[in-house]
Amino acid sequence: MHPDTNLLLKALANQHRRQILGWLRDPQKHFPDQEHTFVLGVCAGQIERKCGLAQSTVSSHLAILQHAGLITRERLGQTHYFKRREDTIAMLAKTLEITL
Repeated sequence: MHPDTNLLLKALANQHRRQILGWLRDPQKHFPDQEHTFVLGVCAGQIERKCGLAQSTVSSHLAILQHAGLITRERLGQTHYFKRREDTIAMLAKTLEITL
């Protein structure tokens, strides 16, 4: 299944969502206070604190990124963890390289 390029570009149109993706590229560097390993990703609370935005706003950004296929979400208990989808990001970069 190929993600919708327009949906991906709309998700990336917001600076906060691009910033979140940038942080998730190197979670050890950007989220050094996370207590658990990064195997499942970065917990939502860490992302919320780093963004400095309301929890509902960050949740909305994460939902848009997930819907576009740019991140995955894993749930462990009541905690949600997020990781980049490198395959989708690479596909989008390749699509832009070919079409622009």
